Amino acid sequence: MCWPARPSEGQPLGPTSKYAPGPGTHIYESVIHASISGPVVSTHVPPTSTNTNKSSKPLPTLSITRNPPPTSSSFLRGGASVLPEVDSIVLCRITRLGARFASAEILVVGELVCREPFSGMIRREDVRATEKDRVVIREMFRVGDVVRGVVLSLGDQSNYYISTAKNEYGVVMAWAHVEAGEGAGGAAKRAMYPVSWKEVRDPVTGVVEGRKVAKPF
Repeated sequence: MCWPARPSEGQPLGPTSKYAPGPGTHIYESVIHASISGPVVSTHVPPTSTNTNKSSKPLPTLSITRNPPPTSSSFLRGGASVLPEVDSIVLCRITRLGARFASAEILVVGELVCREPFSGMIRREDVRATEKDRVVIREMFRVGDVVRGVVLSLGDQSNYYISTAKNEYGVVMAWAHVEAGEGAGGAAKRAMYPVSWKEVRDPVTGVVEGRKVAKPF
């Protein structure tokens, strides 16, 4: 039986008639499932004096180990282990809005937090897949928004080009700016929640603002 190189939690790996469970796995209805996400390792148990006379051979053991976290030395070498690449899924924070683009700093690449942010740019034509010529950047993003996107290309010498054109990409966290005196702590930010694929709402004031909202997983 072939299993995925990196199964997700709960994904079946093989029947107990052919494999034995190891660390990072569990059995459900006579099938071994992944308990954690990570690479699968199949280990063959060598014959011993206690099992050579048995008619059945020992079953290979399936186990899953988490990838080791990046070491401090890899970061000191320039953070190559978290360098964005084409098709990398990233989380970024909007830092500036222009007429034809939104500037952002990339904070997370895949599942790894960047030691230092990378500069990115979401161009107007990369915001959504349809009606690209009608996109207004200030109606799609606001400064401070956290956006999920995919690296479209390495861009120019200073920015990675990021796309949010698919449904699963877009704003995942938006903030309403609270005026001084409205809260006990003075000026602050309040999380807004999505009401559609193109709008978010302030839970206190009810104010609705435009965004290119990411579809929840």
